[in-house]
Amino acid sequence: MTTTPRLLGGRYEIGELLGRGGMAEVHMGRDTRLGRTVAIKMLRSDLARDPSFQARFRREAQSAASLNHPAVVAVYDSGEEPVDDGDGVPVPYIVMEYVEGRTLSEVLTHTSTVPWSEALRITSGVLSALGYSHRAGIVHRDIKPANVMLTPSGDVKVMDFGIARAIADSSATMTQTQAVIGTAQYLSPEQARGETVDARSDLYSTGCLLYELLTGRPPFVADSPVAVAYQHVGEPPQAPSAHNPQVPHAVDAIVVHALVKDRAARYQDAEQFRDDVEAARAGRDVSGAALASVSALGGGIAAAAATQAMAVGSAGSEATQMLGAAGPASTQRLARVGSPGLGEPVLPVREPDYAPRRDRTGLWVLLALFAAALLALGLLVLPSLLGGGTPPTPQVPVPKVVNLPAPQASAKLTTAGLKVSQTQDTSPDVKAGLVMLQSPPEGTRVDKGSTVTITVSTGPGTVAVPDLVGQSQTDAERLLKAANLKLGTVTPVNGIAQPVGRVVSTNPPAQTAVAPGSTVTLSVATGKVNVPNVIGQKLVDASQTLSDNGLGVGAIIYVDSTQPEGTVTDQAFSGKTVPAGTKIKLFVARRPATPSPTTTSTPTATATTPPPTPAPS
Repeated sequence: MTTTPRLLGGRYEIGELLGRGGMAEVHMGRDTRLGRTVAIKMLRSDLARDPSFQARFRREAQSAASLNHPAVVAVYDSGEEPVDDGDGVPVPYIVMEYVEGRTLSEVLTHTSTVPWSEALRITSGVLSALGYSHRAGIVHRDIKPANVMLTPSGDVKVMDFGIARAIADSSATMTQTQAVIGTAQYLSPEQARGETVDARSDLYSTGCLLYELLTGRPPFVADSPVAVAYQHVGEPPQAPSAHNPQVPHAVDAIVVHALVKDRAARYQDAEQFRDDVEAARAGRDVSGAALASVSALGGGIAAAAATQAMAVGSAGSEATQMLGAAGPASTQRLARVGSPGLGEPVLPVREPDYAPRRDRTGLWVLLALFAAALLALGLLVLPSLLGGGTPPTPQVPVPKVVNLPAPQASAKLTTAGLKVSQTQDTSPDVKAGLVMLQSPPEGTRVDKGSTVTITVSTGPGTVAVPDLVGQSQTDAERLLKAANLKLGTVTPVNGIAQPVGRVVSTNPPAQTAVAPGSTVTLSVATGKVNVPNVIGQKLVDASQTLSDNGLGVGAIIYVDSTQPEGTVTDQAFSGKTVPAGTKIKLFVARRPATPSPTTTSTPTATATTPPPTPAPS
């Protein structure tokens, strides 16, 4: 008896379970309308009754669906499906791009580290995705190896925007029921302290990811998640080369600059970070800021800054209390952090039952800093109050330049009294040469002379044709679909280069860069060969020629001939096409017998007993 496959929304067949996390299950699925493989992420039915979990799950769909970038796992659809559990509570689901490949966590499990040049290439792909999401106003908040995939062709895919938030909404602290959200080994200092986050928090986490790719371990390791988070707040990292001497100084500088505690002193946007990564890959000099950061680390400046940041120190410090370090008389509970889809409990949250004693040293330090700030503010403000200050800079509205050609957009911004910074990115929707994004957006009032960043589309970008030689036609079509390419004409070819049904060659060849959606034609082996003409060759040479063409020698028939002895005078199936392995009958010359004076004889032919010969196709 056949069973009707379970459908979501009347359209998506649910298949093999790919993974299960604290909040959701991910299944392989099939879009019956478009005939493509998809990944389906479903909120656990027992959590669907909780409105907060439903809201977080819907936010993931909204965050990821607003992004359309080659390095971001695409969201195709979302909805809710009733379940037959008696409660009638609908279970939300998200239909996503199915990505073949391995997460960086799996890669590191098998290889420990990757070559520094490959680590930079992967990081560049992550930063490309983050640059795009940040320009779209989305902060990921959980960049880690488990949320980055490598496809078989080496492409980078950032996934799981499960705890992503719009930048405009990130003024709220990064806590959920008093728990710091994120994964301990990759938390930025501001996340660990429960402060507001922005795009620079993602860049810190990317620095942690790059560190682990280079060294096989995160920048901070301790016995508990709380201790790790404490190190993020107060301890400088070691340079990656301390664990892997193969790491160049320039790469050390990039990583250390990305891991600066003060977010105002680290990379300010993904483009800055990526520029240094690409410079190091090409053997060029990295930015002076990065070199200064690694120099400060070597000279102990970073350690001094960390000591100052943790001046309150001790078990009663603000950082310790914020991270939930508990004393003997306190109670703790575990807060689930990380992706709500595949999260893990990491940070305990303290709920003290007494008022801890505080070290007054930190209080006096804060009071001294506050007094110094008031003095500096007075020196700045007092002259203006007395009439000697600098007049305020006039403000202008930022004009709309999206969808304009880059030269026209630059001219329009310059005319408005603004400076222009230009970057490029791929887009499947915006024509090459047109502005796809601008920051700040149109209508924003800024100081005259401020810089407006425009992102110019380079078109849909390129993908590499995968190596399909030796694959079956079915597997080749699947790999092409995964690479966002189409299967074109399939041409059967004779020969022994590949077994029957296997791909012999592709057009374009493997690793050729082509536009997404391009057509790739295949040449597939038929398992048949063309029989070469060996007449006139010596028997030994004829045998080698047949063997080189996937054939064998069958019956050998010797005939009287005036040709040199041992020469092939005739053969079976000459010029025909036969299955590989067919044995070919050969006729070979021998010296004619000398007739006796009294006997007249006719020429005769002798032969070995021929085996059955297959009929040619």
